[in-house]
Amino acid sequence: VVVVIQSQRNSYHARRGEQRKVEILQQAADLGQGGLLRVLLLHQLSEFEGDWSVLPALPRLFAAYGRRASWFFFVEEETRLKVAALLQVLTRYPGHEEWFLGSGLHDDEASIIHHYAFAEDPGSFSYPDPRAGWAVSTPLLKRLAVRLQHGSLKSDFTIDLHHEVALYVWDDGKGPKLTAVAEFCSQRRDGCATWFTTYLPYCGEPVPKTDVFVAVKTCQKFHQDRVPVVRATWEKDAGFLEFYSDVSDASIPTVSLGVPNTEQGGHCGKTFAILKRFLSEAVPRAAWLLIVDDDTLISLSRLRKLLRCYDPDEAVSLGERYGYGLLQKGYSYATGGGGMVLSRVAVSRLVSSGCSCYRDDAPDDMVLGRCFTSLGVPITHSPLFHQARPDDYPGRLISSQQAISFHKHWNVDPLAVYKHWL
Repeated sequence: VVVVIQSQRNSYHARRGEQRKVEILQQAADLGQGGLLRVLLLHQLSEFEGDWSVLPALPRLFAAYGRRASWFFFVEEETRLKVAALLQVLTRYPGHEEWFLGSGLHDDEASIIHHYAFAEDPGSFSYPDPRAGWAVSTPLLKRLAVRLQHGSLKSDFTIDLHHEVALYVWDDGKGPKLTAVAEFCSQRRDGCATWFTTYLPYCGEPVPKTDVFVAVKTCQKFHQDRVPVVRATWEKDAGFLEFYSDVSDASIPTVSLGVPNTEQGGHCGKTFAILKRFLSEAVPRAAWLLIVDDDTLISLSRLRKLLRCYDPDEAVSLGERYGYGLLQKGYSYATGGGGMVLSRVAVSRLVSSGCSCYRDDAPDDMVLGRCFTSLGVPITHSPLFHQARPDDYPGRLISSQQAISFHKHWNVDPLAVYKHWL
């Protein structure tokens, strides 16, 4: 069995991945089964940052380990593993056949993050709960690896890797669907081979409010409906906060950065102006910059707790990670709607590099991702940030999270969403 820990390059996550690796190998040694297990850290497989999306890494995994392994088992950094139970579970499934094993999630309703797949019956398609771990047999991995070397994906974007892996495995009915395994657990109970701890670990007291400068992107047409929602919900928890608009409005107040609002595309020009202002003496000095949209709902107290785990002297770009063109060596980015968190070091490196917008209305989150990729700054992922609304995610998944953010006021009561979830 090859256990692949879905680790990240950021120093905190690399340490957590290494700790999990040591725990698993020690269990195998204590059982006298050390020779049956190989444990890999995903971020160490290659220099390519896009390996986090798993599919680009499969051909390399098969080439390196396919002749000696029967199973490849993928786990999160915070997934705990009982090696004896895992080995026992896998003996139930003939390793010479194609198997895709996991704890199944399904959409409660058609979801934008899954491109409204299976819109007529969202619950008909299962994909693995990442917290519980998921396995592919070597014959299936071989077929996937060959396909990946000679084909392409239906979409250039990687949004929810576990749903997209399951779609790729299923291959419109030519491959296996996910087989549910009761011993792969998200919460610990008797008989579990795996269980999950938390995406919001305790790393010490939350960072002070004044360590986080909050930049809210807005525009004149939303001053009357979106800004009051921010005021009524999470603004009270901010140490330093400014609203950035296309006009100055003293009643809020807003700051105009001299960049006109755009109806199409993104807000790259405005975001780069925010980055430069953050480094200037026009605003209080802070270790972290949070950039959010005016229709983002966020728990700043949970964010400050999470930020204690990260080194502010490291170049950090944190949020919900998406990918663009990753099979073609593309780049990753933190989605803007869920909130983009940057350390001062990351902002300084970006601004001093000369990397810039190709147009003011270019998508700011994607341009930032492309710039950070060129600078060798990893995009660090936390599934507690959400680019969409709570209804767009499986209830079983987000109900057990301590979510940090949600995005969009479409067809929801944002005050109720904030009160219930954040």
